[in-house]
Amino acid sequence: MVADAHDQVLSVTAAATRRVGKASRTLALALWGMVVVGPAAATGDSTPSPHGPAKAPGLTAVHARLRDAVGPRGYLGGVVLAIDDGRVVDVHADGHADLARKRPMRRDAIFRVYSMTKPLASVAVLQLVESGRIGLDEPVARYLPEFAGLRVLAGGDVDAPMLRAPARAPTIRHLLTHTAGFAAGRPGDAVADALLARADLHGARDLAGFASRLATVPLAADPGTRFGYDGAATEVLARVVEVVAGEPFDVRLRARVLAPLGMRDTGFSVPPSQRHRVVDITRMGDDGRLVLDEGVSARSPGVPLQHYPSAAGGLYSTAADYARFCRMLLEGGTLDGVRVLRRRTVAMMLENQLTMLDPPVHSFNAGEGFGFGGYVVRDAAHGGEPGAAGRFGWSGAASTMFAIDPATRRGVLLLLQHLPREDLPAGVHDLPRIAPAVRTTAFAAMAR
Repeated sequence: MVADAHDQVLSVTAAATRRVGKASRTLALALWGMVVVGPAAATGDSTPSPHGPAKAPGLTAVHARLRDAVGPRGYLGGVVLAIDDGRVVDVHADGHADLARKRPMRRDAIFRVYSMTKPLASVAVLQLVESGRIGLDEPVARYLPEFAGLRVLAGGDVDAPMLRAPARAPTIRHLLTHTAGFAAGRPGDAVADALLARADLHGARDLAGFASRLATVPLAADPGTRFGYDGAATEVLARVVEVVAGEPFDVRLRARVLAPLGMRDTGFSVPPSQRHRVVDITRMGDDGRLVLDEGVSARSPGVPLQHYPSAAGGLYSTAADYARFCRMLLEGGTLDGVRVLRRRTVAMMLENQLTMLDPPVHSFNAGEGFGFGGYVVRDAAHGGEPGAAGRFGWSGAASTMFAIDPATRRGVLLLLQHLPREDLPAGVHDLPRIAPAVRTTAFAAMAR
């Protein structure tokens, strides 16, 4: 379905990331200390008990969508959550949390949310914009001088690339909107992609090393000329936050975003005492049966997903925690009396920022633009989901997604743990992507 195209790209990106430097990462991931999640917390209507009946009978159709998707030949299990008028009105868990299908899925289960980390990272950047310490239209090189010498690939091959000066310098705004020009698997990016792979970005031990390696790789396009979804831009933003704030990104995110929002079960790793709550992560085997993924966090659930606190996709979270983030956006930057962003900053975050492009849409959906950290539905007719204009959201590689509607103050969150594959043998099919149906059903049910 067109509306879920970015979910597919995210799964392919995650698979590629896991293949880079897998052996060298294992020990470091086990030892590297980052932000950790805390014990399950009771936080009002955003944190329900692990089990129990639905809170909103009108959303039973959403429960049925999830129930139909889990089972012996389906997803292990999942959690779906609905927000109406800024309040959590329904949380439903179904299926199991482990491949053996012995542990019932709990509402407080912990999931790898991967690229759903990006909107949270964007908030950390925008807070520094509000304080005047970062300028949206300032060159990245103002904060990270190593990016002053960036060049653009103009031809040649991997061993003899032809380079030229960029038409303009990449800015913080370009990083936030994935328009900085980094190689991103777009048509014509083959040489630039290969040069990026050679730099082994994910082999870096920290965000400083990641940024330094990236600064040696030529851009695939001039900044501000195309949307190219990648994780590199968000990792660079995290490094900018570190330099400007003078503290590690994970520490900053915890102090200024996660803690004020009461997201105590969200972090870049999970403490050993809570790792029993982490859901198994699967992929489809060549024989058509679900198997555990090959990544280190599948073998050791709860360990960091990268050597460094990955702003592009490193967080673990729960439905209740992520709902608090969604509610903050729906409330214009505040939650439970605590202000995280100014109202006008949230409005800017949820507006299409691709006005420099023609048409002003991202590469996955002709009906969607991109704000700061997520898609913005411009044209519901092209978006594939009726009544979706104005919605904001994003997905994670392991079949997670969130969507909020600022106009109605409604939202929906779906958490699963399955990495779709695009390289299955002929005749072997992956699990169906259910996010579009869950979004459509949930919003329709709440509109009645």
